[in-house]
Amino acid sequence: MYKRKIYDKLLAWKSESDGKTALLVEGPRRVGKSTVVEAFGRQEYKSCIMIDFSTAPTGIRELFSDLSDLNYIFLQLQLQYRTDLYERDSLIIFDEVQLCPPARQAIKALVRDHRYDYVETGSLISLKRNVKDILIPSEERKINMYPMDYEEFLWATGDNATFGLLKKAFELKKPLGDQLNRKLLRAFRLYMLVGGMPQAVEAYIETNNFKKIDQIKRDILTLYEDDFRKIDSTGRISLLFDSIPAQLAKNASRYQVSSVLEYERADTILELVSELKDSKTVLIAYHANDPNAGMAGSKDLRRFKMFLADTGLFTTLMFKDRDFTENIIYEKLLNDTLGANLGYLYENMAAQILASNGNELYYYTFLNEKTRHNYEIDFLLARKNKICPMEIKSSGYKTHASLDAFTAKYSDRILERYLVYTKDFKKEEDILCLPVYMLPFLGIVGK
Repeated sequence: MYKRKIYDKLLAWKSESDGKTALLVEGPRRVGKSTVVEAFGRQEYKSCIMIDFSTAPTGIRELFSDLSDLNYIFLQLQLQYRTDLYERDSLIIFDEVQLCPPARQAIKALVRDHRYDYVETGSLISLKRNVKDILIPSEERKINMYPMDYEEFLWATGDNATFGLLKKAFELKKPLGDQLNRKLLRAFRLYMLVGGMPQAVEAYIETNNFKKIDQIKRDILTLYEDDFRKIDSTGRISLLFDSIPAQLAKNASRYQVSSVLEYERADTILELVSELKDSKTVLIAYHANDPNAGMAGSKDLRRFKMFLADTGLFTTLMFKDRDFTENIIYEKLLNDTLGANLGYLYENMAAQILASNGNELYYYTFLNEKTRHNYEIDFLLARKNKICPMEIKSSGYKTHASLDAFTAKYSDRILERYLVYTKDFKKEEDILCLPVYMLPFLGIVGK
């Protein structure tokens, strides 16, 4: 198993909860939830039973429909899985718990019993059809699992030094030099291409073959499409998902749903987008109508941008209907010849980094009344009762007009300004210009 940061969160939950809550690990399919949770159970407890509800027999599933005799349930689990359970030193895992709603509802009684610890994993777990007939237990504590971040990717490839050195360089706020910056960017672009899905990372390590990596990512996308059809047999959610690259390519101020789904009612669109978001396969940045530290209160549910949760999958989705040999992204991104028209790849990468660091995603567009020019701030971060506007550039830059115009409009609300690009670190007036590989160090909530 690859080293994953979520493992530390599992340890913290075990220590802090002491069996008083169950942990629900949510995330997209194939992100590695089952692997890390099972490893946690085997390593941190005297015994562990993992119930995979995608394969569990009917007899196991039906156990959770009658909670009148917990001793009987535990006896059956020990017999079926040939594993002894030890009071306060055993973990029971409900894997893919969305496939057995009664098991999720049973968490309340199981936690109250307090003999064992419980971890649930799930995808599509928040969808209405998966919770409509059950009482959601208040004893659940939820955490999200994201694709492997850049540090985890480096760990997987055997590099335990680079990320720490980058962090030190960021803290010193000194340029690294053009030669080293180019080398670091090339390594980061490799991560953008492979992505953070463990199977794709494994294929990269074992084969160093982009064609094989791309095929694995295609398989994951096919799995997502199958899930979308289960949610919405009309195919509308699939269309919304597949259109993300084209929508970002337009460089429009919002995802234009009307160009994908004609004649849909507004409330239907909101429901479809909500279900797509709940699948954890996408990230949504909402427009903040009033950019301030409390942006949740002014977010516009009808104005949003959509990104993929994994940029590696994004590079494959862009050319999903063509042969791998026609996917120019791999060569262009690796050789740093990506044109400005494909710069939204970096925007997707920024969204992924910010979200995995705990940030809600917001952006802002506005019209300069004098010049009649439209400006856009790609991302807004809330920090210390202030906001930090951020522009994302796919290459070098000559101006940062949006940041300047935003500052003129909201100077009293701004803590720091960020320009994320592909050049070396520098500070220009009060703008922090960061190479994209340093973005992880400023986007962590609570730090």
